[in-house]
Amino acid sequence: MFSIGQMALISMFSHLIFIYITWRLLLSMNYEVIIKKGHTTEGRIFLLFITIVIGTGVSRFFLEILRWSNDILFLF
Repeated sequence: MFSIGQMALISMFSHLIFIYITWRLLLSMNYEVIIKKGHTTEGRIFLLFITIVIGTGVSRFFLEILRWSNDILFLF
């Protein structure tokens, strides 16, 4: 079983890794079509916020699966 410090460290790395993966995936998409001309800074900030939301959501899903798989031992 993980200690609190180990789980915190795993959570931080998981969030950062999934945010990075999401950022790379979103940069490969053509999102210039939905951004008005002259508003590229706002578009990049919006893309950053979307990246954080998606990345942390996916990370939390995998962390929950990890926690549940550790807790399933208490079922038997």
